[in-house]
Amino acid sequence: MKKIIVLYCLIIASAVYSQNTMSVSSPDGELILNVLVKSGQAVYSVTYKGGIVLEDSPLGLITNAGDFTANMNFVSSATAKVEENYNQTKIKQSQVSYKANTLNCVFSNAKEQKIAVLFQVSNNNIAFRYELPSWGDTKVCVVTEEKTGFNFPSSTTTFLSPMMRPMTGFARTAPSYESGYEADLPLDKATSSEGYVFPGLFHLGDKAWVLLSETGVSSLYTGSHLSKYKDGLFTVEYPNPKQNNGFGSSGAQISLPGVTPWRTITVGETLKPIVETTIPFDVVKPLYKPSQEYKMGRGSWSWIVWQDNSMNYDDQVKYIDLAAAMKLEYILIDAWWDERIGYEKMKELIQYAKSKNVEVFLWYNSNGSANDAFQTPLNKMNTSIARKNEMKWLKEAGVKGLKVDFFGGDKQETMKLYEDILSDANDYGLMIIFHGTTLPRGWEKMYPNFVGSEAVLASEMLIFSQDVREKEAYFASLHPFIRNAVGSMEFGGVLLNKFLNKGNKKGQERLTTDAFQLATAVLFQNPVQMFGLTPNNLQDVPAFELDFLKSVPTTWDETVFIDGYPGKYSVIARRNNQKWYVAGVNAEKTAKVLKLKLPMLAGQTINMYNDKANKETYTTTAKVSKKGDLIITIQPNGGFVLTN
Repeated sequence: MKKIIVLYCLIIASAVYSQNTMSVSSPDGELILNVLVKSGQAVYSVTYKGGIVLEDSPLGLITNAGDFTANMNFVSSATAKVEENYNQTKIKQSQVSYKANTLNCVFSNAKEQKIAVLFQVSNNNIAFRYELPSWGDTKVCVVTEEKTGFNFPSSTTTFLSPMMRPMTGFARTAPSYESGYEADLPLDKATSSEGYVFPGLFHLGDKAWVLLSETGVSSLYTGSHLSKYKDGLFTVEYPNPKQNNGFGSSGAQISLPGVTPWRTITVGETLKPIVETTIPFDVVKPLYKPSQEYKMGRGSWSWIVWQDNSMNYDDQVKYIDLAAAMKLEYILIDAWWDERIGYEKMKELIQYAKSKNVEVFLWYNSNGSANDAFQTPLNKMNTSIARKNEMKWLKEAGVKGLKVDFFGGDKQETMKLYEDILSDANDYGLMIIFHGTTLPRGWEKMYPNFVGSEAVLASEMLIFSQDVREKEAYFASLHPFIRNAVGSMEFGGVLLNKFLNKGNKKGQERLTTDAFQLATAVLFQNPVQMFGLTPNNLQDVPAFELDFLKSVPTTWDETVFIDGYPGKYSVIARRNNQKWYVAGVNAEKTAKVLKLKLPMLAGQTINMYNDKANKETYTTTAKVSKKGDLIITIQPNGGFVLTN
């Protein structure tokens, strides 16, 4: 049962400690945010444990009804406390207790129009949004530009993924949040013309790590991203007007009173608060109730390795049998199923899967007009009438979920499409995975039937790109600290073929070890995981590896950062009920010896999956000391998993 407690202690202007300066701190007093008006502009700054995290950084919006970036005056402020205890089975921690101190600052512009900025400061996290009242008879407006900025100390380095240029790439489907990362670069090297996707990670030397993102984006607003570094700042940018083939506004049309999404700042002396943060979910609310209890789990899918040619009845039977043999809950049947299998034969296939205790996800193209993606089913998800007719058939046929692909960008009209698909799908008892998509922004909590988004350079690029295969471990070591830190990541991994094709004899050679692949089943968090296994793996993969995958969970009660540095190595612990899984990967060119601190496994004899120096994966047992120490070696492009 969800329990919410909100304690209001309104004290008008009590946060002022000097003229026009307001301050609020986290409950533990370590994270402090200051707000003031400086030369007619509202600005904020952040310190953590006495060190500067953000220097004076601009606040403000420009709307078609008024400018809130210049000639601003302080009006009033109010403080409060917020507490919320909630359960959420689809994220990295199932039971969350959120406590924050809040500061609501009201400003006015030259036209005496008011605007408020609400800050919520919890331990290690800041979330803030703009709150717009109605201005006289003005009951609607369009927010055309946002001036929110992030002014980091000059020595900061960045870990960022460039925003893709719109209407480029396969079938003009970009942007799809599928760029790689540029790690540990100086600020002045962050010059991507399109800016950078959320989230972005920043390193302030030995002072702090900072993760920037946004959450709470629904049909009522546009998605945003970070600008390139310019004039000493990163700023919040709205979508490039060329997204969606140039159709639709880049700004946000809102009714008044209205609010923006939350901008989030996570701060830690180490990477622990970054990996473990729940701020994307702490400040959002469910938008509707689940129509039923949705079942999370693992699945097989033929397309990732066997590709388009596998979209036939017989090959799908093989993958259903694979799922049954591996005790997987689902099979994902990908593009072209409607043309190459057909609706009537699909009903038979679904019933065959059910006879094997396997449920079905089906792929759909989201597109109708945003890009040139041509795979079918097409024109089934982009309009209300077609979508509801299709979902009625899906429910009657016994389908449990959809993978919807190839979205047009971050404009408000696309955010509305995401929400419409999710809301309608809930009415028909369908779970939703998004691919070719934007970052999920609090959606696990907002939409009960949402079960993950790609929004990452995912497993398909291991098939298509030698460069991505060479960097697989590098990117995997980044994701727990950046992309997967703020939302579920449907990567589609755990590929155990030595060659990533149907023959498995030559071609796209996998460069990571089997233990690495097993580790990603734990390292990458998504409540529904589609594994890249193939039917031949039942014969050509060691039985102990298959046994591990038959029981590995996809939902977690607790996530703990153990060790790592983004781009080099990563070690994460996750708990499901009373069972712990500790997983690590090594992206460096030499073997890495780590002394791990594992208090949750202190004194226990554990199971270990690891690699020999020749990259052969093996299993054994190990003893964790009574102090919780364990020394382990990770091979280059290798990984390990520990379980109790």
